[in-house]
This record gives sequence, C-alpha cells and structure tokens, in this order.
Amino acid sequence: MRAGLTRDDTEEGWHTPVPAAHPALRLLTAGAVRDRCRQVMAAAERGQTRHLAWHPEHLPRTAAYVATTIRQRYPDLDVPYHSRWRHFEAGGADRWAVLAATLPADRAERARVRIDLAITSVLLDAGAGPDWRYADATTGMTLARSEGLGVASLRMFAAGAFADHPGRPLAADARALARLDTATLVAGFQANARNPLVGLAGRAALLRRLGAVAAATPAVFGAPARLGNLHDYLAVHARGGAVSAAFLLTTLLRALGPVWPPRLTLQGVALGDCWRHPAARAEDPGDATDGFVPFHKLSQWLAYSLLEPLEEAGLAVTGQDELTGLAEYRNGGLLLDCGVLVPHDEAFLRRALAVDDPAVVEWRALTVIALDRIADAVRAELGLDAHAFPLARVLEGGTWAAGRRIAAERRPGGPPPVTIESDGTVF
Repeated sequence: MRAGLTRDDTEEGWHTPVPAAHPALRLLTAGAVRDRCRQVMAAAERGQTRHLAWHPEHLPRTAAYVATTIRQRYPDLDVPYHSRWRHFEAGGADRWAVLAATLPADRAERARVRIDLAITSVLLDAGAGPDWRYADATTGMTLARSEGLGVASLRMFAAGAFADHPGRPLAADARALARLDTATLVAGFQANARNPLVGLAGRAALLRRLGAVAAATPAVFGAPARLGNLHDYLAVHARGGAVSAAFLLTTLLRALGPVWPPRLTLQGVALGDCWRHPAARAEDPGDATDGFVPFHKLSQWLAYSLLEPLEEAGLAVTGQDELTGLAEYRNGGLLLDCGVLVPHDEAFLRRALAVDDPAVVEWRALTVIALDRIADAVRAELGLDAHAFPLARVLEGGTWAAGRRIAAERRPGGPPPVTIESDGTVF
C-alpha cells in the first residue's frame, strides 16, 4: 500500500471534504448524467425543446451507418474500448507498446505508469482546432486533432515532462505538474503562429491545478503525490478484486473536481462539466439540484481510458455501461449530420457557440440518450448483445468514428457541424 492510502472512508485526506448529504454529490455520478439527459430527451419527444427537433425516424439509418463503420474498421468485430489508448496507436504504430516494453514486470507499478500517462493525456485532450498538426519524428507521421494531441502528450510523458525525479521519468508527479508552464506545452505540442493550437494556456493551467489538487488529496494520490497512486486507492477499495465503473467515476469526479475552472457551483462545491437546462428537473420540489444537467465528458473519457490499465493490473471494472456516451462534437455531430437532430434555427450551425450556450447544453443532453438508443440498434445490426458489445465498444467502433467519417464526407477537412468556443477543458 502506498503512503497515505488507506481504506478509511472518511473525508480525511481529501482536497475538499464534502458532507455525505451535500446536494452536489447527487450530480457527481454517471446516473445523474443519464437521468437528467433523459428529461431533456422527454421534452424533445414532446416537441418542447427550444433549439433542436428530435427525428427518431432517422435512427435506423444512423445505426446502419455506424454498423457499417464498425465492420470497415474491425471486420472481426473485435473492437477495443473507446479510450485514449487508441490515439497512441494512430497510423497503425503502437507507441505505447514500445514504451511499455521498458517497464518493470510489477503489475502495480505498470498500472501506476499507465494511469500517470492516461490522466495527463486525457486532460490535455480537448479540441485542437482545424489548423494544428503534430509531426511525430519517431514514425515520420503528421497527425492532427485527437490523435496528434495523444501522440504529442505520450512523447512528452516519455521524455519526463511530468516527472519530478530525473531517475524515474515515466511518472506524473504533483510537484512537476504544479510548476508546468505554457512554454513547455508550446514546445511539446510544436505550437507556433503557423501551427496554432487552441487553448494552450488553459491546458497548462489545468495541469498546474491538477498538480496542486493531487498534492492536497493524499487519500487518493498518496504523499508525495503521484497520479498513478490512484491505482492503489482503487485496489484497497476493491471488493473481490473488482470496483464498479460508478465508483471509479465518482472517485474521479470527487478527487479531480477542484481541477476544473470555476463554473457552476452548488453550495460551495464546484460541479465541473455541469450546466443548466429548463427541462432538467429534480424529483422533489425545492431540490437544490433543480435545473442542472451534468455531462462530465472528460471525466468519463478518463474513466473509459482507465479500464485497460486497471484490468491489466488484475482489477476488474464492473458495470461499465453505467457510464454514458460522451457528449462531444463527434458523437453529437453524427446526430446532426444524419438528421436525427435538426436545429430549429440554422444559425446553430453557423455561429460559434460557448459551452454554456443553452443550445449546446440541449444538443449534448440529447446526444447522451440518443447514443444509448443507437447502441441498442447497432447491436441488433451486428447480432451482438450488450454483454459482448458494451457501450465503450460501440463508441469506439463506432459512433465516434462514424461522426468523423460523415463529417469528412460533408465538409472539406472534416470539421464538425457545430463550432464550439473551447478553453481546452470541456471538449
């Protein structure tokens, strides 16, 4: 057991102790994402949404398009999880495997290294913008968007950019993260005036906050704090060698909540990727969570990206479909491009929108529930059930790839149909 990690379920050692009855905790779960998004979908099915119309008659055609995409990419239907690890394999080069070959055989330490990499890389994975490219010197490939961001972050990690000890470069230590400056990311991402990357300062600030929060949360990240120590926290909370996906996500939301920029708060607790929509109603009148819709996109993307490291370490993650589809521009763009969602006002597709714009909140909420329904239809197309083909595989095979594919068919360069003003911490 690592220093500072115990099975004590009290708030000692947490960055922000929160009483068990605090209303904000009701929004910091995957279940809350699905429940509140269902309410927005119910309004759409009644024709009562202001920004987008719901057209379920186009779901079968969309599911068939996704199923075709899956068969093209994975003819044997052996689809891996939707996770950051796929981006490290861009262009068919398994860069992680090369790095992993240098690691010790100890499963726990390998898991710590993989978690170090996954957390830092996921938090750096927001929209890159249409003009940025990364030249991967090792493979000679030039990569854009998520693949470029993923490979760039892996190369930085391999070079020890996030480690505090020169003799142990493959780590993400709180002290190193807390002093990370924008210039380090500029160099690591090869960004300049001719190769602009959206949200660089925001990404650097996010990693500095990550370091500070990890250092202040020894219950999860140990002392001295290292992101990979999350493995040890989960291991001591496992039951029969397993943790639930719901527990994993709640841990991430609680432990990393203070990392996110100030947005909506509820009685002093930051809600992260959570916004307002009039159709999202609490069950009880006067409930303080009334009107809030959580998405927790990056946190769920991180949870998906931790499945493989934890499983390799012998820690099973149960109930994976408790996590939701990711409310981001490839999945959501698929729905718009396939006509499942149709804007009431075409300006939705022409103007740049902020993440808290009511139209964006509505789009993302409808995307979450539409992905559940598409997943069911895709499984029927493929002749598989949810156990054999969980949502994490539908997304990878899958809706995310289909969203990118149809965008490339519809628009030069393949940008999504909606332009989002991103600070690098949501999309």
